[in-house]
Amino acid sequence: MFVGTEPIIYLLLEVSAVSITLNVTTCFDVLDSRFTQQELPACKPILTPRWVISAFMVISVVFIPIGVASLFASRDVVEVVERYDDVCVSGSKSDKIKYIQGAGDKSCSRTLTIKKHMKAPIYIYYQLDNFYQNHRRYVKSRSDQQLRSKKSENDVSTCQPEDMNGNKPIVPCGLIAWSLFNDTYSFVLGNKNITVNKKDISWKSDRDHKFGKDVFPKNFQSGGIIGGATLDKSIRLSEQEDLIVWMRTAALPTFRKLYGRIEQDLNANDKIDVTLMNNYNTYSFNGKKMLVLSTTSWLGGKNDFLGIAYLTVGGLCFFLALLFTVIYLFKPSGGNYKEIKSEKERKEREERRWRMRKLTLGEWKRGRGGGGDMGGGWRQRTAGEANKNRKEKKGWEDKGRQPWLWRGVDRRRMGVPWWSSG
Repeated sequence: MFVGTEPIIYLLLEVSAVSITLNVTTCFDVLDSRFTQQELPACKPILTPRWVISAFMVISVVFIPIGVASLFASRDVVEVVERYDDVCVSGSKSDKIKYIQGAGDKSCSRTLTIKKHMKAPIYIYYQLDNFYQNHRRYVKSRSDQQLRSKKSENDVSTCQPEDMNGNKPIVPCGLIAWSLFNDTYSFVLGNKNITVNKKDISWKSDRDHKFGKDVFPKNFQSGGIIGGATLDKSIRLSEQEDLIVWMRTAALPTFRKLYGRIEQDLNANDKIDVTLMNNYNTYSFNGKKMLVLSTTSWLGGKNDFLGIAYLTVGGLCFFLALLFTVIYLFKPSGGNYKEIKSEKERKEREERRWRMRKLTLGEWKRGRGGGGDMGGGWRQRTAGEANKNRKEKKGWEDKGRQPWLWRGVDRRRMGVPWWSSG
């Protein structure tokens, strides 16, 4: 029944062998390239002692002057900080909470002494401690669509619990707007009031793009619990800059927000009388409130951290450069490393490696593909050796007709690489 089918089967197996050979050759062509072998031209620096010492010295020379300049700029900033939440109200915590939630007069007077000359403009900040504006529920309790457009005033789905007053939407909605800071300050120098400029204290991008010119407050702070300041219903949100400043939430529990600017110089030893309205409740969560007057420099406000960080890194690099210099001079290396003297030598070495790889692959291809029909010369040589081995070892009779399965051939004599699978 199966007489005469063996040649056909052997022919099919030979065709399959040729296909496998071509596929393997193609795979090696793809895998054995400069890209896959990570032999593309690249910069390979050798970290010799001279290079390391020079790098550390350059970093120290750059960082130390920047740190000194940053520290001097920070020290030139004049700040006056006055905490008033603890002095305007006395008594226990429960007494303070009862006072702040009551309806009585909450005015408080403080006197600020200017220790150094302060050049205009002088920025007025209020600082809050232990107030977590970065709380996830607090940050998400707002509606940017409602703030931007009058058409979206009913979009209050993200504003809970301050979303609706009865059946009417609150504009602006959410906990952030509801907790708007509402302490106020007025300043007197001698017998003359100091004007506080509250224009352009917010970001221009916020005024132009985040708060609509056609959006006005509605039903705001009209519920049972008042969280903070009220808003003028006749002024559009894009012009209510105290709200815009407050709505840009802080990342840390201690933060400052701009209240206004004083557009006149203040001299050393000036006495400024401050009348403030202590309305904002920080006593319930053990928070602190501070009034800050500050000038600025080319680096911004007062902040010593940047200068100290630069000086620390620069000083550490300078110390390491000196340490490595001493080690290099008094205890030089015993030849544990080898420098590449020239770029030409490195390229020649890489080219030699590449030529050797191509030569090996080329010999293997010629052995696999050349020499005749359905298997090539290497298969004929393999078959001859297999016939010889067949007489000496049992088990070769079945494999003698399938030369692609033989494993007893010395591949080194054939020029076939050790990593080939044939």
